[in-house]
Amino acid sequence: MSDTPSHGPGRSIMPRWVRGPQDFVGGIALMAIALFAFWASSDLQGMHGFSFGAGTAPRMFAGLLLGLGFAVMVVGVVSEGPHLATYAWRGPLFVSLSILSFAVTIRPLGLVISAFASFVISALGTPETRWKETIIVGICLTIGCSLLFPYALGLPLQLFPRFLVP
Repeated sequence: MSDTPSHGPGRSIMPRWVRGPQDFVGGIALMAIALFAFWASSDLQGMHGFSFGAGTAPRMFAGLLLGLGFAVMVVGVVSEGPHLATYAWRGPLFVSLSILSFAVTIRPLGLVISAFASFVISALGTPETRWKETIIVGICLTIGCSLLFPYALGLPLQLFPRFLVP
């Protein structure tokens, strides 16, 4: 699998004044995320005087992201850049599925099984996975999580499935 992005078709759907389509679209995507963050934090309490509210930090970061997204979009307009590359959905799909599986299985199956399973599911995100190394790293990370969260941090996490614990 090549590390270089593949280029889109020779003819672009972008207007002629967009010289760097990848930067332009990336800037628009960042601004869309920032606007979503503004909307999502709109019902949180803001800043009153010198005291921070729950919505202060999300709004500050959303403002920074909006400004940075605008700057990236302007770079796409004023300077030459790469064309839009094709996007591989496999990685983000399996990472999202691993997060969802961890969230669904942590209570009924415990930390050990859910952490290991979510690691293996996320490893499916690339065809370059070496399964022997993946299993070894998954076991090591599961042991590390099993020691860190309940013992070192004192979090009340169940390690094993409920049906195995008397």
